[in-house]
Amino acid sequence: MNASEFRELALYILACFTMTGCMVGPNFEPPQSATPDVFNRTQTAQATSKPVEADFGPQWWTLFNDPTLDSLEQQLADANLDVAAASARLRQSRAEQRIAGADEYPTLDAAASYNRERASPNGILGLLGVSPTGSPLESASGSAPLGAAALPPPPSGSPAYNLYQFGFDASWEVDIWGRARRGVEAATALSDASYEDRNSVLLSARAELARDYIQLRDTQILLQIARQNLQIARDATTLTEKRVHEGVTTDLDVDNAAALAESIEALIPTLESRCDTTINAIGLLLAKEPGELQPLLAEPRDVPALPEQVPIGVPSELVQRRPDIRKAEAQLHAATASIGMAKADFYPRISLNGSAGFQSLQLSNLANWASGQYVVGPSITLPIFEGGRLKGTLHLREAQQQEAAILYQRTVLDAWREVDDALVVYDAEQRRRDRLKKVVSLNQNALSIARQRYKEGAVDFLNVLNVQKQLLDSQSDLEQSQANAAANLITLCKVLGGGWESTYARQDGLH
Repeated sequence: MNASEFRELALYILACFTMTGCMVGPNFEPPQSATPDVFNRTQTAQATSKPVEADFGPQWWTLFNDPTLDSLEQQLADANLDVAAASARLRQSRAEQRIAGADEYPTLDAAASYNRERASPNGILGLLGVSPTGSPLESASGSAPLGAAALPPPPSGSPAYNLYQFGFDASWEVDIWGRARRGVEAATALSDASYEDRNSVLLSARAELARDYIQLRDTQILLQIARQNLQIARDATTLTEKRVHEGVTTDLDVDNAAALAESIEALIPTLESRCDTTINAIGLLLAKEPGELQPLLAEPRDVPALPEQVPIGVPSELVQRRPDIRKAEAQLHAATASIGMAKADFYPRISLNGSAGFQSLQLSNLANWASGQYVVGPSITLPIFEGGRLKGTLHLREAQQQEAAILYQRTVLDAWREVDDALVVYDAEQRRRDRLKKVVSLNQNALSIARQRYKEGAVDFLNVLNVQKQLLDSQSDLEQSQANAAANLITLCKVLGGGWESTYARQDGLH
């Protein structure tokens, strides 16, 4: 390559770099959404545990102030198999992002070969004037040999020879219209969507673990209530048997008391099995074998109390916290970038190709400069007729972008609905719990009075049974209401985005 050729090639490459500044297709702009006044419900809340507009930390489960729950949640991110699978999908998407990014760069390959070859006199050598017998070929008239100049026959026909060669091949598609850059943009957005999907799986797993823990404590307390009422029913049975012996009452009271005791005892196996299955459910979330968490969780404890205040952030942060909204935005970004890729296919594609290496019949001469060879030059392809494929692809990408925009709008709207519902339900369940506390207190007093009056013979035993059943039902309702209130707090934290889960994803080594 002389100096003039080199300058022409350099100018061409410079022109290609200059032209790569153009990008077709729409540029993505984050969508704007309205901010409803659902947080105004914090001003009208009547319950004792009130949501307040304050900083919402990532470790939302610490609001329950339960060390056991804290320990389980800290293990979850590394142990949960659903989170591990989502992390694997995230690594896949980032690998695809790197693959897409490779289109922006040249490709360079190296190759080397050795061949032992022999040309056939019946093949292309015949065009060079070598006959199978070694005599020059003649034209049809017999007056002159075929070809520009006949080769003299070799001493022993066509000889075999060695061919050594090595070199480099390079190619680079000049991204004039931004097709490769749009591809990287789309792949990056899809990687972001996969990242938010991982955050969403982690948030769901954390919420499920907290709910299972609340359910376990609720079931353990219900089991204690059942056993306490069973003892009361057995004492009542003993009392009625004594009064039968005294001739004060009949066997009907004994049968009624015994039936109530049996009905209460029938609840216990169901509650016991529910405790074991709930512990197993928690173990599955932490990739534990069945029964492995029994030593840690089998001992009954109360349902964690609600905090006096629940920080819920500010309305403008909701779209930044919720991973499903961020995922929908990333998918919309990817769909928008795909339109640019489809539009770029309508334009010419220019590539710069080159090959350089050495070729020699003697290995000793392979590295000599005289053995060098090269090929370099541009190529261009222009779509002329595609049968409507390019237009169809563009229309498909535009329709997919419209769908992604609609899904984003629906995701945001659904998020605000969930927040509003969670605030309403959280306040309502607490007010219901407070009423049930009064019901339990009244039923306890009523049972004490009924038993005393039964001993005095003022009322029959049926009144005692009814009051005791009402007490059992109200105690169960109160305990379940307390558990429901705690579960509603978990739901509220989840629909608020669970804090800044992205911070913890980065700490897990995924960024």
